Amino acid sequence: MPERAILVAQARDTIRKGSKSFASASRLFDQTTRERAWLLYAWCRRCDDLIDGQELGGALGNDAGSEERLVTVRTLTAKAFAGEPTGDPAFDALGQVARETGLTPDMAEDVIRGFALDVADWQPRSEADLMRYCWHVAGAVGVMMAVVMGVDPNDEDTLDRACDLGLAFQLANIARDIREDDAGERCYVPAEWLAEADIPPGEQMKPLYRRALTQQVARLCGLAQAHECSARIGAARLSFRQRWAILSAAGIYGGIAREVTRRGEAAWDRRVTVPRREKAGLIWRALWHAVRGPTRDCARQAEGRRYTRRALAALGRT
Repeated sequence: MPERAILVAQARDTIRKGSKSFASASRLFDQTTRERAWLLYAWCRRCDDLIDGQELGGALGNDAGSEERLVTVRTLTAKAFAGEPTGDPAFDALGQVARETGLTPDMAEDVIRGFALDVADWQPRSEADLMRYCWHVAGAVGVMMAVVMGVDPNDEDTLDRACDLGLAFQLANIARDIREDDAGERCYVPAEWLAEADIPPGEQMKPLYRRALTQQVARLCGLAQAHECSARIGAARLSFRQRWAILSAAGIYGGIAREVTRRGEAAWDRRVTVPRREKAGLIWRALWHAVRGPTRDCARQAEGRRYTRRALAALGRT
């Protein structure tokens, strides 16, 4: 097994290249939590890249062989939890952080089921389908991250809030990445939503339907906002540095969803990003919120959250 310091250094490089937003927020953690977050991220990033045939979240690759790659993900993950060397630093990183924090194979399997949906070329028909997908690929990661930060696995409500943050992140990603997903013949806007807007299947990016698509994506961003606010309530229970880091990530990813909404029909003319200067401002704003706590408006918006972790997990088992 590689030494821990080597795994941490490799994971740090992965998050720096794979997600500048998460990398920025992670610097606010204490050293132990920061390193554990990097180790978990490395596994998530590697699994995603393996399934999609891409590198560090780049262009989607060929679907050929995706089923075999899913088997590889499950096999190496099982080895990691068994404490065996995997031959892949990202999976060894998972084994390391699991030994340190108590992450379980069931938690990892909840995430892997999301990759299985992509391998099956699955697309959501309903809003509940959409949220089921978001639970697997991001909400379940939020739960793992909460455990990494030391949240009691029996603290159901705080784990719910951690899940909500993952849901908000994924909804923002879906809203931003519609063009990229369309190029890969994927669509995560529910088919029922597209039908309501008279958008034929597979034609959501055509100029004729841009205005109607914008209205449906605004619904996505509204869901993201409600779950972000719910997560902010849970963040108030964390230690100060953890709270600051989580609120920074929430602000940065929430900013993506809000910018998609602001741009309207031009949202996909160029990829939405958060500039470095704006990101710094959001981090300082998060410091203020970390001291002050969630606002009444945030609590009101959090009432728009309609999906609990347990309900989504139950959907994932059907």
